[in-house]
Amino acid sequence: MLETSARLLKLLALLQTHRDWTGAELAERLHVTSRTVRRDVDRLRELGYPVHATQGTGGYRLGAGAALPPLLLDDDEAVAVAVGLRSASDGTVAGIEESSLRALTKLEQVLPPRLRHRVRTLRGATVRVGTPGEAVAPDTLMAVAEACQRHERLRFDYCAHNGATTVRTVEPHTLVHFSRHWYLVAWDVDRADWRTFRADRLTPRIPTGPRFTPREPPEGDVATYLSHQLSTRAWPYQATVLLHTSAEAATPNIWPGMGVLEPIDAGTCQLQVGAETPDALVWMITSVDIDFTLLSGPPELVTALRAQATRCHRALRDFPAQDHD
Repeated sequence: MLETSARLLKLLALLQTHRDWTGAELAERLHVTSRTVRRDVDRLRELGYPVHATQGTGGYRLGAGAALPPLLLDDDEAVAVAVGLRSASDGTVAGIEESSLRALTKLEQVLPPRLRHRVRTLRGATVRVGTPGEAVAPDTLMAVAEACQRHERLRFDYCAHNGATTVRTVEPHTLVHFSRHWYLVAWDVDRADWRTFRADRLTPRIPTGPRFTPREPPEGDVATYLSHQLSTRAWPYQATVLLHTSAEAATPNIWPGMGVLEPIDAGTCQLQVGAETPDALVWMITSVDIDFTLLSGPPELVTALRAQATRCHRALRDFPAQDHD
């Protein structure tokens, strides 16, 4: 039989798995009697843990208390929390960087050496590329997330990329963190269509509106819909190119959110892309590293492509020819 202190810790770990336990199940796991389980539950309550009795089953459930009690984490959970806190410390949610670092410092101080080594190894072997997107206030994210969860209409002031501000009324569906930014995918009530909104550009109006029945997600999947939206429709410059290879062969060269790839036949496929500038479009199209034909695009893109071709040709003008065996 475990010593009392060790048994209490194991009991607490079981209760923190967020499920109901009968007294008999706990007694079997701890190799004690049901009477001992009841005494141990009373000890946890004296220590401030809100252990509730479940009606009808003679069981127990750990509830939420007035203050955060100590948590027991297994190895994988501890590493996951540490990695998450490290990401949050330089992420895109405003105002939580310092709190994340404080929490991470406390966690690393009590991690066993083997887990501390795993966390530091992972940190040392990874590099963050690029700068974070515009930060979002935590209160904004919470207000939007709660409206999504409760299926309540949301009204907010929205500032578009051109600076114009409008008041929108939506049925919020999902918050998505996608490529440096937070986005809200929602049904726009006034426009009777699905829309995407940058979370850092909206200011919720409280209170929320009436409840609604959730709709089926657009295109059957929110992530796919958002990827399509960000690939083309949201950008001021757009283009369609014919790639001279199959869609299957081209797929590994297309990163998530880059564009919409559609198969045509066994030897060709079509790619739709969008960007802030014509030069950015040129970079995206050429970075695919596949022969292509421009099908449609603005005149500025044609000029930018010709300038890029001239620049590359000029770069090789004085470069000595290489002999090949």
